[in-house]
Amino acid sequence: MDFLGVWFDNFLAIIKTFQIMDFIDILCITFVIFGIFKLVRETRAEQLLKGIVVLVIVYYLSYILNLTMFTALLRNFFEFGVIIIFIIFQPEIRKALEQIGRSKIAGKFKFGVSQVNKDDELIAAQRKAIEAVASAAMLFHSSKTGALIVFECSTKLGDIIETGTVIDAEPSVSMLGNLFFNKAPLHDGAVIMRSGKIHAAGCILPLTRNENIDPALGTRHRAAIGMSEESDAAIVVVSEETGSISFVHKGKIVRDLTREALVDRLNRYILPVEKTDLVELIPIFSVKRKEKKHEKK
Repeated sequence: MDFLGVWFDNFLAIIKTFQIMDFIDILCITFVIFGIFKLVRETRAEQLLKGIVVLVIVYYLSYILNLTMFTALLRNFFEFGVIIIFIIFQPEIRKALEQIGRSKIAGKFKFGVSQVNKDDELIAAQRKAIEAVASAAMLFHSSKTGALIVFECSTKLGDIIETGTVIDAEPSVSMLGNLFFNKAPLHDGAVIMRSGKIHAAGCILPLTRNENIDPALGTRHRAAIGMSEESDAAIVVVSEETGSISFVHKGKIVRDLTREALVDRLNRYILPVEKTDLVELIPIFSVKRKEKKHEKK
């Protein structure tokens, strides 16, 4: 009972000194912890994180049991823990920083006097590119021509573009048809769409490492999923075997789309959203909320 009394007195003392900044501090830490778990969930890093937790528990037990040498060994290991964490979780840390850079808060930092006019021109060019890609996808669907088209969004794909050939051409059905013609030299690679133009063709995309995807999916689909896992690109895939049209974004694939459904998804993921709120400004939640909104539609 004395223990409970002391605990209650300490709790009241903390409550009396609790201020609004303490609440904000706790809220920030909560967001960070939640973001970490969200990033590593269903990835290989999740198992690594579990291993680190196990080592912390083992270190605590060895300290309690007075295992001097083993405790010293683990202590030396944890002294270099920060460097080890940066090395092990490099892909997840990069992903988190990219999400912050793509957030609406970062998007507010724009430079240039005529930014509004430039945005209007970009939207018009993007709409034209979306219509051209949708029409070309239907042509490929009927002829069962394989195609892989990547719309660059916030994440710049300069390293991917370097693997192909820069074209910088106006988008059209005939141009896309020539690029993916099965005798054309660039037909095996991906086309990168940048700012409403066909920027590059014959580009090599990274394959996904996800082992839980449908085994029936071929190399094009796996490359599209892999690219979407490393960026916020919106990707269109046409199967060479079945002619089915698929849309890939953030590691998720939607298959057997009609022209209307494809245009709708491209518009939603590529064109800027006019309205926003406080929750969408937080990169941890903005992507998930956008995906749920699209699934409902």
